[in-house]
Amino acid sequence: MTAAVDIERPAEVAAPERRAAYVHAGSIKVRPLTCSIGAELQGVNLAEAARDDALFAAIRALLLRHKVLFLRDQEITRAEHVAFARRFGELEDHPVAGSDPDHPGLVRIYKTVDSKKEHYENAWHCDATWRQAPPMGCVLRCIECPEVGGDTIWANMVEAYNCLPDAVKAQIAGLRARHSIEHTFGAAMPDEQRRKLAAQYPAAEHPVVRTHPETGEKVLFVSGFASHFVNYHTPQNVRVGQDFAPGASHLLNYLISQAQIPEYQVRWRWQPNSVAIWDNRSTQHYAVQDYWPAARKMERAGIIGDVPY
Repeated sequence: MTAAVDIERPAEVAAPERRAAYVHAGSIKVRPLTCSIGAELQGVNLAEAARDDALFAAIRALLLRHKVLFLRDQEITRAEHVAFARRFGELEDHPVAGSDPDHPGLVRIYKTVDSKKEHYENAWHCDATWRQAPPMGCVLRCIECPEVGGDTIWANMVEAYNCLPDAVKAQIAGLRARHSIEHTFGAAMPDEQRRKLAAQYPAAEHPVVRTHPETGEKVLFVSGFASHFVNYHTPQNVRVGQDFAPGASHLLNYLISQAQIPEYQVRWRWQPNSVAIWDNRSTQHYAVQDYWPAARKMERAGIIGDVPY
């Protein structure tokens, strides 16, 4: 299939058309799922998109507009999954989850009936911000899931920033935060293993408000991996000690909590062969762990990103 797609057409994102059941971008049928984030695509096969330049360009343009894209019935191989994700950029492994040995960069997130109940994914987070260059995005495919439960929720962090009070925007302009794998994944490890992980992946510092490198949008860029501000203790912010530690932590917690606002969210119910593609630079997500001990098997290709600024 060759996509006859005009990627300059704004029809699929122009309000009030965002509320339409379906709109069209060339051969792709686009169904916005909320007023602020997320669209379901029909008439697309990702294996073909990996080979078709015009089709891939259309999908990439839609991703920038909707932040996260969803597709059903993608009966593709692991090799095709990896080939499509690589159109965005090189893939990265995960230091804790590991990758498929035959397809580097394809992380298998398998929760089986024998798995212990874990709490890694059920927190609002932007993937791997503990890296100096966090992922640009991810392509996640469902292999097996419960009939009910195990949904994933995404939040639009551009909208979260835009809706902050002006006084808060002024306060956080120029602030930077430390992001750590040690106090998240590492916290569940024995001390020696935790220290080894921290040495291998030192904490990263990122702006609290980053600029999206392709759209120029301002993004609220703190989540569960952010431990503290690194440049908060200034004469403008701190008079006495109570301003410093409690004041900074209260502000950070307030910013992290913005992802919880429903108006910024879209929730997706998985089915086998469903796929989500998200822009990790402008979103956060939350994997709902309400299904244990049922099985849930997902495969994710994470795309190497750039250093936030």
